[in-house]
Amino acid sequence: MRVVLITGAASGLGWELAKACHAHGDQLLLTDIDASGLAARVAELGEDRVQGIAGDICDAELHRQLLKACRERFGRLDVLLNNAGITHRSPTTRTDPAVFRQVMAVDYHAPLELTLTALPLLRESRGQVVAIGSMAGWMPVLGRAGYCAAKSALGQAFEVLRAEIVRDGIQLLMVYPSFLDTPIDRNALGADGKPAGHARSTFGKVRGADWMAGEILKGLAVGQQRLFPDRGSWLASLLWRVAPALYYRQMSQRFTAEMD
Repeated sequence: MRVVLITGAASGLGWELAKACHAHGDQLLLTDIDASGLAARVAELGEDRVQGIAGDICDAELHRQLLKACRERFGRLDVLLNNAGITHRSPTTRTDPAVFRQVMAVDYHAPLELTLTALPLLRESRGQVVAIGSMAGWMPVLGRAGYCAAKSALGQAFEVLRAEIVRDGIQLLMVYPSFLDTPIDRNALGADGKPAGHARSTFGKVRGADWMAGEILKGLAVGQQRLFPDRGSWLASLLWRVAPALYYRQMSQRFTAEMD
């Protein structure tokens, strides 16, 4: 029976991962900044194999509490799923720099620092780490400068980390999804740090979080290193590399509303 720690577990992809892992028979430690939502999720799954600890994923004290709970209640940690995230929809030149700092803190600093804190337990179990990146870390998306930067930093840091922890028997799966139907986009920040006032623009198919959770667990089961679940987004990233001018034209047409 595995012990799985999932961040951002009260909704969206994190909740779908929690349900799928619970159905698999895993023991779960769930965390989310939404304390009431997290408590409801723990109650829904049942407390015999599940514990929830609410808090801000950017808080180092929360990281210590999570790893202490892993050791004291479950005695181990087998899988760390870095899922918590935030985004924004706002033109770069009109965005408060505090928004960029917040996105970077949640999407890059927090998962890296939590993973580093968890390494002693993961070494003991020869466990697995999952980080949820984005195709936006590979190619520019209008109105998402902070998000693109954070996901690019996350991908680069974890790709380096993979080579450094493999000698400890720890596997690392980087997931590069595109557009998912999750609260991260419904809760996107605007230029002033308040909720974005306009709907998001997309390209390709918008996938369900339950589908994405299933793909991640399949990737974990076979020890996959990278998961590119959406072929359309992968092709778009290829277009960015081989024909950037064409990519810019198509993106600008699709994302015009992001600049108004």
